[in-house]
Amino acid sequence: MYESFFNLTTKPFDLLPNPDFLFMSRAHKRACMYLDYGIRERAGFILLTGNIGTGKTTIIRNLLKQRDDRIVFSRIFNTRVDADQLFAMIADDFGIATGGKDKVTLLRELNDYLIEQFARGRQPVLIIDEAQNLGADLLEEVRMLSNLETDNAKLLQIILVGQPELRATLADPSMVQFRQRININCNLTPLSVEEMRSYILHRLEVAGNRDAVEFAPEALDIVHRYSRGIPRLINIICDFIMLSAFAEETHRVAGDMVQDIVGDLDFERNYWNPAGADLPPLPVEATVPPVEPYRDELSALLRDLGHRLETLESGLTKLNPELFVSMNDRFSRLENAFKFHVGEVDSCMGELRKELEKVRSLSCGSISERDEELLPRSGLIRRLFGG
Repeated sequence: MYESFFNLTTKPFDLLPNPDFLFMSRAHKRACMYLDYGIRERAGFILLTGNIGTGKTTIIRNLLKQRDDRIVFSRIFNTRVDADQLFAMIADDFGIATGGKDKVTLLRELNDYLIEQFARGRQPVLIIDEAQNLGADLLEEVRMLSNLETDNAKLLQIILVGQPELRATLADPSMVQFRQRININCNLTPLSVEEMRSYILHRLEVAGNRDAVEFAPEALDIVHRYSRGIPRLINIICDFIMLSAFAEETHRVAGDMVQDIVGDLDFERNYWNPAGADLPPLPVEATVPPVEPYRDELSALLRDLGHRLETLESGLTKLNPELFVSMNDRFSRLENAFKFHVGEVDSCMGELRKELEKVRSLSCGSISERDEELLPRSGLIRRLFGG
């Protein structure tokens, strides 16, 4: 509807898990790398988890798209089944006839198929999507599939894809054998604000025009607050943003436009918190504090703080225990030298007193009060004279 107005070849924020639009955030890049490594190294179990809408299915479709002829995939996405149905679906997806066969027969034929593929230099990989729906009993059945192996290689690699509930199931003490079979473990996390900005620009670029719209900083902040960085929810909000911008014939997305959209969608209640239905969304002023007037000052303070920390760390790295020992030794020698010289002064003053007494006795008199007053009476000299 709005594609021609924005010079786009397709809708940039469609909800379909199209691998052409896959954005490599830090978490998504790591997950793709782990999957590729696990398949190349014939790792036994690979676990991929993430919240609803974080891009798990998109990554799996990207994996299927990039496969080579040596890899044979079976993908199971309907997991609300019993053990017999699960094995029937796995066998059927590998091209094994399943009609009228029980689980034991299917397992035997599946084992024969896997050995045949191994002999041909092919690598069967089983992907179970929505694996959080599998109970402990079914997961144990899946674990038994990993026992199909030769003396030096696994005949079947298994990739489990699911929501965080899958991790909770695997954390049960009864699942310790299963957990020990997991060779690679990765989790998709939500996008940060900066990653979300790059994600939006990436999808616009793939759709044909990276500069189709310009988002004000506060608009991006509001999108991130309501989407929590979940790609699917970002797509929902941004699709309505494009529609609204088209209706207003503008290429600039302001904060108030986004706030109106999430308000009309009742986003918090419909997508996150049904219990808080009576709570209105926060206004833009409360959602995004006005930090622009202080941005430069805060940046300067942070730079100064960073410089001070670097200077302090640099100074601390120069200190070592030997230096402290050396300093302590120097102070000890200085203290001993001071005591020695004070002792010498005390000795000299004692001799001087004796001489004064001799002079006093020879003159048959005594030092007058006026002469005594002329003697120093304060500081170190006073202490030395005992006055």
